[in-house]
Amino acid sequence: MRKISIILVSLFLCTTLRSQVVLEPITSSVYEFLDEMAQMKYIELNSSVKPYTRVFIAQKLQEVEVFQDELNKRQRKELAFYFQDFNKELKNKGDFKKRKDLFFYKDSLFTLTVNPILGYEYATNSTGDYSHYWNGGEFYGYVGKHFGFSASLRDNGVSDILMGKGHLTPEQGANFKINQGQTGGRSDYSEMRGAIHYSWKWGRLGVVKDNYTWGDNYHGANIRSNKAPSIGYIDFNMKPTKWVELNYTHSWLVSEILDTARIYSVNNQERKLFMNKNMAANIITFKPFSKLHFSLGNSIVYSDDGIKPYYLIPFMFYKSIDHTYNAAGSNALGQNTQMFMNISSRQIKHLHLYTSIYVDEISIGNIMDKKNSSNIYSAKVGFKLNNLLLQNTYLIAEYTRTNPWTYRHQIESTTYASNQYNLGHYLGENAQEIYLEGGLKVLRGLKLALSYTNVLKGPDHIYQLVNGEGNVKGLPFMKTVAWKNQTIEGAVRYEIINGGYVYAKLRVSDVKGSRPWYTPNFYQGNQTTISGGINFGF
Repeated sequence: MRKISIILVSLFLCTTLRSQVVLEPITSSVYEFLDEMAQMKYIELNSSVKPYTRVFIAQKLQEVEVFQDELNKRQRKELAFYFQDFNKELKNKGDFKKRKDLFFYKDSLFTLTVNPILGYEYATNSTGDYSHYWNGGEFYGYVGKHFGFSASLRDNGVSDILMGKGHLTPEQGANFKINQGQTGGRSDYSEMRGAIHYSWKWGRLGVVKDNYTWGDNYHGANIRSNKAPSIGYIDFNMKPTKWVELNYTHSWLVSEILDTARIYSVNNQERKLFMNKNMAANIITFKPFSKLHFSLGNSIVYSDDGIKPYYLIPFMFYKSIDHTYNAAGSNALGQNTQMFMNISSRQIKHLHLYTSIYVDEISIGNIMDKKNSSNIYSAKVGFKLNNLLLQNTYLIAEYTRTNPWTYRHQIESTTYASNQYNLGHYLGENAQEIYLEGGLKVLRGLKLALSYTNVLKGPDHIYQLVNGEGNVKGLPFMKTVAWKNQTIEGAVRYEIINGGYVYAKLRVSDVKGSRPWYTPNFYQGNQTTISGGINFGF
């Protein structure tokens, strides 16, 4: 009967769900719920690529509904809670108990949701006080069967910059505008995001300005993270069959490097332009067995002479293309290419095993030769357990190691970065991290979590030419430790309504080393920090 129910749900979804696309923000709590359901083997997820679309999330919620009798009380309430939002993709207006929206409209052709974005956070420790407010608005919707659109504007003000360039924190960075003359040096920044997609049964194509992540993780992706401010990119997804999925992006990065050849003056004002910087990337996920996903991909950061059409082909190996067009006898002419791999297994109930590897350069022939090896990579391995011995609990353990010179490049206009924020793991090169987290969810929307973070980071490598060759071979991993961070954090969060929650945190940290710029002044040394906030919208 269970198999028959799943088949009926699948047939229903095929006839009722349209192929429209609106991407759900990565910060939404529904991702954690779907992750738990996947660990319980109720659904299957390709969690190496985020964000998901709202239609995809709605489909997965319906698949979970088939197993409703096996869910505990909290899980059933959370399922109903998320249906209040994602039933918009499934049912007609008035057919369901809806979430609280500022405005919602739906007819046979057009759907529109409009909501405000509001929030405030306050923190204090022995260094002083910190505050952060944000406000704005968002809307999203659909036109017909194939078009989806979304946009959001967030205006922010902070009393201190805690996630600026060079700060080793996992929170997303921004382009800050320092308001001169204000008390405490308050800074502002804004973030505009949006997307428009055309989609069909087996794929989608869109233009997006937002963040996305590649690589399974619970504390910072090491393939493509969301550390940098949102960027503009072409988004292409193709699922021609159940066992393979292709994701491709072509991004317009921000180099923040002046193109001196294009500086000119108009009306006695100097016009300055940045050098162009682009990235093409693909990741192909194979599903040889149920709940086992194997992903391979590559990317190239290129600059100087505009968009290249061959980088718009979504399934190419870009390093080989670079050898063809930029191999005229000088390494400096080449672009910056990368390869990566991700393996995710949820074949054992309650357990998610995963690993992701990002490769800047690797020398298989010299892998055991310490002097001549150029094994420049980042590797992450981890697991998450849900509801194994106790219901409504979870445990995360994750280890990340990033070798020297990873994410770096000798040509500044082709670094793996945007707005001078690393696109890979937030710690950058020559670092390792141990991350542990345990949590308890007793009531719908209420989460209690305790985490431990142990970070060691060596000095960044200084690039030099030695006998006409860059000194990037045989680099020792963390020969000296330049910065340490040990943090224990307890957190409580309660989502009162869809998208609206309150939270509080107690953070005990010990941060020290010879690189104080890695840490905001607010967190340097031994600190006990108390913080809390309220938020509506993401």
